[in-house]
Amino acid sequence: MDKIPLIAAVLYSASALAADPAPVPASAKRPDLAPLQAALNGEKPDSVAPTAIPGLYEVVLGGQVLYLSEDGRFVIQGDLLELASRDNLTEKRRGEMRGKAIDAVGEDKMVVFAPEGPTKHTVTVFTDIDCGYCRKMHTQMTAYNKEGIKIRYLWFPREGIGSESFNKAVAVWCADDRRDAMTKAKRGENLERKTCDNPVQAEYELGQKLGVRGTPSMILESGEMIPGYVPPTQLAQMLAEQKGKSPKTAAKP
Repeated sequence: MDKIPLIAAVLYSASALAADPAPVPASAKRPDLAPLQAALNGEKPDSVAPTAIPGLYEVVLGGQVLYLSEDGRFVIQGDLLELASRDNLTEKRRGEMRGKAIDAVGEDKMVVFAPEGPTKHTVTVFTDIDCGYCRKMHTQMTAYNKEGIKIRYLWFPREGIGSESFNKAVAVWCADDRRDAMTKAKRGENLERKTCDNPVQAEYELGQKLGVRGTPSMILESGEMIPGYVPPTQLAQMLAEQKGKSPKTAAKP
């Protein structure tokens, strides 16, 4: 394995998510972390835990899950699959970390569109006001809500901090009525450019750390990430069936 790309990838995500360390019995063996920490200039893992494979350990560094041999000589960067159950154990772990990261944000830092009736599902969506598929999705908000889906928006202006899309997001957040301002902005209407304390930059950076590469990107209650636009009926069916199934990829913008 090429050490340089691995180290770069790990360093990129090392400040991402803080995962709760998995409990390891005092009697359990631990891998030699010295070579990995030396490669990472002393960076310490968030957690280390044994896997079901003897001599192989799960190491969490920010939002990245790696596997380390007991002697510390070898690192595996990839997904661990259990053939009997067809489960992607690595993605399940990532999902746990995404879920915790989203929960830590709190709905008070989101723009929320909830059903009038009972909420069957909650979907957190990283969105960009100027993204075509994001706008298409928003025009169908009534249909999502009728399916019992609560949509919670987090900001991910794709052009980055200080961009036009970033400034529009700030204007929506600082508006007197954020839901109305969101709808107007996604219709292409101009908003008063207010500024205030806002979570736009923090949420954009969180999206980067979670692996968001485009918008919309949906995070389900399980922590599973669905990249791309999914129509309301299809999303409702997916949500009803998603437990225990591997991640699906939707149409990308």
